[in-house]
Amino acid sequence: MKRKIGTILAGVMLAATALSGCSSSTGTKPGATTPAKTEGNQSAAPAATGPDITKSVELVWYLVGDANKDTPKVMDEFNKMLKKDLNATVKLNFTTWNDWQTKYNLLLTAGEKIDMIFASSWAGYFKYAKQGAFTDLTALLPKYAPQVQKQVSAQDWSDVTIGGKIYAVPNTNPEYTPNGIVYREDWRKELNLPEIKDLASIEAYLDGVKKNKQNVIPINGSAWNEISTLFSAVQGYQTIGGESGVVVAKNYNSPRDIVAYPFTPEYEAWVKKMKEWADKGYWSKNTLSSKQEAGDLIKTGTGAVYWRNPPGAAGFITDVQKKDPKMEIGYFPYTRMQGFAMPTMGIANGMAIPKSAANPERSLMVLEKIRTDAKYYNLITYGLEGYHYDLVNDGKNIVTPSKSQDAAKVQGYGIADWGWRNKPLMKAGVGGWDGLDKLNEEFSKMSKPDIFSPISMDYDAVKTEYAAVNQVIDQYGNPLMMGLVPNVDQAIKTYQEKLKAAGIDKVLDYVKKQATAYYDEKGIK
Repeated sequence: MKRKIGTILAGVMLAATALSGCSSSTGTKPGATTPAKTEGNQSAAPAATGPDITKSVELVWYLVGDANKDTPKVMDEFNKMLKKDLNATVKLNFTTWNDWQTKYNLLLTAGEKIDMIFASSWAGYFKYAKQGAFTDLTALLPKYAPQVQKQVSAQDWSDVTIGGKIYAVPNTNPEYTPNGIVYREDWRKELNLPEIKDLASIEAYLDGVKKNKQNVIPINGSAWNEISTLFSAVQGYQTIGGESGVVVAKNYNSPRDIVAYPFTPEYEAWVKKMKEWADKGYWSKNTLSSKQEAGDLIKTGTGAVYWRNPPGAAGFITDVQKKDPKMEIGYFPYTRMQGFAMPTMGIANGMAIPKSAANPERSLMVLEKIRTDAKYYNLITYGLEGYHYDLVNDGKNIVTPSKSQDAAKVQGYGIADWGWRNKPLMKAGVGGWDGLDKLNEEFSKMSKPDIFSPISMDYDAVKTEYAAVNQVIDQYGNPLMMGLVPNVDQAIKTYQEKLKAAGIDKVLDYVKKQATAYYDEKGIK
């Protein structure tokens, strides 16, 4: 998860990130239908022939991450409307980001009564669905969320269907989230360094900054994400099932060619180069233990490179521009080295109903309300209008905080709203980075379907070996990747021996079996 979602999480921390980094008001999802309701057109309570809502219910919902300090105020207003329209209220809970995976797992396995929860491929959706943690929504959707059923494309429904059953409602916000880096473009120009376009130019940039900028470490703080994602991009490696550790498909065009990369010559050459980079001081000796984000140190002027995906980059650049307009930040997506981009699956973010839910029907009705009624959507997503934000440009854009408020005291509102996002209702932040739309246009022209993330991986059959392998990776693989070993050849040998002893071959065979089954089913060669 650390390698995969660092940027996805960035949007929650700052309202600017949430609005400009992940929200774009342009474009409509292919195959989706525009909701019948329009801005401010709040629907009345369901007709007498609709679902029975005579019983008042409190729905327990969970999102990942942290609450906003104003979440209680927002939910008070939300529940006033909801009580009137659907005779229900929502108690909105959060996992917090501290050890959230463990908490999320307990929520789904301990039997707690939960009526709806955030679901995602990166949060184990496929694993939990196969284990029976979620309610089958197939028959419920037509009755309790018919408009949502029409909004979601056939492909996105296919992505959340397991064994012929639908276990989650994916969001309808098509995104491209490839890996890449933000960097000090003003320094690149000042030092007359080559335009960043490949590994050689990245190396030249790191070297130029290190030699010419006093008291600057090019990738300062934690550099793991920056280097590990660069490695995969340069080699063309693709992770399988969202996160497959050191077991990867060698490239997009040969998805069945699956290897454990620490045993490849490409890996050996790479870690030797990383040893050179580490010895030159491109990152600190304590980078693996550092708790500082590389981006924070760009802002202080002591760093130059930070790993981000495009939405995360948009939020970061917007924040920098507001605080220091003179600092020019560039962005380089690794897709330009690979020649293609894969859109995220719909279930990269979505909502599911746990098996323990007391009121699954009403939860679906509330979710439909959020996704089809702008008044509900804006409130739970952006906060209180006139306080957290103002609508501008005929409601197409948003300004945070409201112009009526003191910006030093009031900030925009942001929570992990990803699960219910619906493109037609989303607002773009005024003053945000204008490069995101251009990047999305670039990605759409080189788009290829994601044939790796949908492969269902739970590792139960090899859980002992999988856990042991991950321990070996942390202990021996991470220092090698970061060039923090005295003798690379000896370290590679030791690493490979430890992986073999931990059971890497069994893990590799398991991944191959799961991938082969999926490719056979989908007709992928």
